[in-house]
Amino acid sequence: MSIRQPGPKRWLVLMAVMLAFLPVVLDMTILHVAVPTLTQALAASNTQVLWIIDIYPLLMAGLLVPMGTLADRVGNRRILLTGLTVFGLASALAAFAPSAPMLIAARMLLALGGAMIMPCVLGIIRRTFEDPAERGLALGLWGTVGAAGAAVGPLIGGALLGHFWWGSVFLVNVPVMLIVLPTCWILLPRREEIAPGHWAIGQALLLILGMIATVYAIKAGFGAKQPLPVVLLVLALGAVLLSVFVRLQLRSPEPMLDLSLFSRPAIVAGIIMAVVASGSLAGVELTLAQELQYVLGKTPLQAGLFMIPIMAAAALGGPVAGWLSARFGLRPVACLSLAVSAEALAGLAITDFRAPGPIVPVLLAVLGLALSIGLTASSIAIMGAADASEAGAAGSLEATGYELGSGLGITLFGVFMSVVFERHLVLPEGVPETLADQASRSIGDVYIAARQLGSDPGAAMISAGKAAFSATHSVLLTTAAILMSLLTVLVLLLLSQTRPAAGRP
Repeated sequence: MSIRQPGPKRWLVLMAVMLAFLPVVLDMTILHVAVPTLTQALAASNTQVLWIIDIYPLLMAGLLVPMGTLADRVGNRRILLTGLTVFGLASALAAFAPSAPMLIAARMLLALGGAMIMPCVLGIIRRTFEDPAERGLALGLWGTVGAAGAAVGPLIGGALLGHFWWGSVFLVNVPVMLIVLPTCWILLPRREEIAPGHWAIGQALLLILGMIATVYAIKAGFGAKQPLPVVLLVLALGAVLLSVFVRLQLRSPEPMLDLSLFSRPAIVAGIIMAVVASGSLAGVELTLAQELQYVLGKTPLQAGLFMIPIMAAAALGGPVAGWLSARFGLRPVACLSLAVSAEALAGLAITDFRAPGPIVPVLLAVLGLALSIGLTASSIAIMGAADASEAGAAGSLEATGYELGSGLGITLFGVFMSVVFERHLVLPEGVPETLADQASRSIGDVYIAARQLGSDPGAAMISAGKAAFSATHSVLLTTAAILMSLLTVLVLLLLSQTRPAAGRP
């Protein structure tokens, strides 16, 4: 039986879960503008910086499905409140981490709390809103919180770094949790239907370890940080663990993950949209944050203000997507949003950020609006193709798509950025080999290495690093535009095989 809230109470429930979701999505991007400051403060290597940023979404991707099924067994309210508590405590630990490895460990704990929160949010929305039109509006409002929260993250991070140390970008979560936790405790219904059966912890561990091993192998392989035999061995281990998990799901009378959901083209399209769109958005924001600060010399706050057009436009995307999908159908709305995103990325790739004029804010606004509509459309596709009894599983899949997309986006953008940057970097003569090797890793390492040289050689090294990163920025945004164009064609084909989401109860 699904949860039904009579009268206006269902909208209060929506408000509660959106408040719970906000700090999780803020934490995905608030760190982006803090990367230069954090890198210098902790003397973190490029590899450590990438792990600090993407251990959060990558680990969460492996935890979401197990946490979603656990919520089905013991109740969404209990898991949500536990997740909020863990998230608040982990935020305090991250704020005062004395080293890069300790910060990575705190981010892992943050991922555990976030993985408890996200599936519960989507599952509660699906079960609370049975009417397709209301569900589309509710998911649109939820999408607004997600897109606007991700976009406003750099602005909040920049404002905090303008007055406080880098740990403030984590510590800000603590007072937020002190408000969100009692609000959810009061508003969320205490009685809810839970699924029978036990929680298969063995299957959960298989999935978590399999995903972590596979993703680590991808990171190590693309980054060329580990010997090829080690990469292949870890990749094979991940593939074996995931294969065993799949076999157990197919044989189990009560599987942790209902693999039959993947037989529905709308759900497959929605998950692919979530992965590629969120990955592109995360990678682009990280690239822009470094371009604005390292190359253009903007402060973290100025970098955040520069991204306001994305934030403002993204806030409109959720409700607009719900309304457009109800009026014109999901397929044209989803495909057009992705196509427009590709055009905006291509435009940003050829634009000179030193003299932005009005074109850059316009392109950033178009990108924010289009990606927000696309991400909300993916939610409508997935949740609309699932029955109320499948809400938890569908919500976990969608959240996994978002987190896996963000994590892989940051990983692949970061590794690709490092490779392209090294090829474009032309250092002045006379730089010691050890410093030249360090500077070739990233623009952050250029600044660290330049400190060890005299003023003139250091300035020349920084100038060379800025030129190389500007070229890298163009290559990355062009690549993202191509990926978005390919995604448009794929979604067009997949959604042609399914009826509109509103057709399902």
